[in-house]
Amino acid sequence: MKYILKSAVFLLVLALSGCSEKASIKEIKVGLHNNNELKIQIDVNTGSDADVYIKYWPNKIADSAKLVTTLSKGKSKHTLVLCNILPKTSYAYQVITVDKGTETASKTYTFESRELPEWLKDQFKAKSADDKLIPKEFKNGLILINKRYSPGMAYLVDYKGRLRWYHMIDNMGFKVINFTKDKTLLSILGSNDEPTSYGSQILEINLNGDTLLHLKKGQGDFKQTIHHEILKNTKGELVTLFVDQKITDLSHIGGTKQDTINGDGIMVMDQKGKQIWKWSVFDALDPFADKALLKTKKDWMHANSLNYDTDGNYIISFYNNGQIWKIDSKTGKVIWKFGKGGDITLPAEASFSQAHAVHINAEGNLMFFDNGIDKHQSGVYTFKLNQPAKSAALDMHIKLPPQIYNDRMGSAYMITPENILCCSSKRHIMVLTNRKGVLLWTLEASVPAYRAIFVNSEQLSPVLKP
Repeated sequence: MKYILKSAVFLLVLALSGCSEKASIKEIKVGLHNNNELKIQIDVNTGSDADVYIKYWPNKIADSAKLVTTLSKGKSKHTLVLCNILPKTSYAYQVITVDKGTETASKTYTFESRELPEWLKDQFKAKSADDKLIPKEFKNGLILINKRYSPGMAYLVDYKGRLRWYHMIDNMGFKVINFTKDKTLLSILGSNDEPTSYGSQILEINLNGDTLLHLKKGQGDFKQTIHHEILKNTKGELVTLFVDQKITDLSHIGGTKQDTINGDGIMVMDQKGKQIWKWSVFDALDPFADKALLKTKKDWMHANSLNYDTDGNYIISFYNNGQIWKIDSKTGKVIWKFGKGGDITLPAEASFSQAHAVHINAEGNLMFFDNGIDKHQSGVYTFKLNQPAKSAALDMHIKLPPQIYNDRMGSAYMITPENILCCSSKRHIMVLTNRKGVLLWTLEASVPAYRAIFVNSEQLSPVLKP
């Protein structure tokens, strides 16, 4: 822990009056958690095993709500992490000891957070035409953004563009990141030498910044390069896309007898890297059907997102053929293909090219960000699918301004039934739009985020509050 030299409390040795000697507080230390300017660590030593937590609040803001850390149980040495820290702000706090159900509060102490270092300042710039048009649901959450090159950064930013939380890793980038139902951040890590969304490590951290899981290529059955997606299933197993290489004789089309085709697959592993299930695109499609195989063999299909349908089967999108497939999560059978040349009828008024961030939204509809390379205009699509009939009806199509056309990467997620958060990765910009495509808010970023993921207050609680 790096101590806060300017803190009003640097090192305290005290005993609380009014509580038993056994549960008394012997020592308090205040500093930075993992050298992170927005996380304050308070170490508390008690006379005997006890439960301890901390209440804290901005000291000079009238009627400010008190925030609470998680409870440290049944020990005499406690490490508690305070998030929700704003730079250069005075905070007050009390240490609460719990002994046999009885809570005792210490007197109130203070510390002052430090100013953000220059390299963390001015990373994001938010604008809105009218703050009243921004839905309260959006204000009551944070946006998860990742920096993909070393040193890797994961950011949580509020709608005002303020950095509210971050986590940094050395020598690697956060290639892809996801917020899980377990209130953790699950990511693919990769070096600067690895392609944009490809990596060789899996890292899971909690909101305190503590490492929960760190798998590296070579451990267990984790032998392949992974890319574009990292998820958890209902069993807590890791689900990702991997590069599947097939050695093939391409001499009859101008290649070599021992040529390599790079395809894609879905892999499920337990948290120790043991393979549970695997599927390959080579099991479902003949690469020789691709007349341009010699040109596409280095990245034949380019799977770029993976998610679940409501029945637990997989939905996967491919950049190179512009299709979205549904895959049976048990048998690996392709259930349907959606898009140009697919077997679900595409509505006449809807055509998309190169989908990203495919998922089923809160209304049960298929939703994705459309790169729109055919028309040089990106946008958002949602479709109501009639899967038994293999038909689709257009539910929503948002055309984003041509100025933020984004031919690679990107995302679109519903915040409310009327509002959608879009990420135009290559333009370094995120926008909040309504269903008519009117921009209500923009966030310019210093990094080309792969996606922008909205995390609401319930998911952040109790560690972070927007």
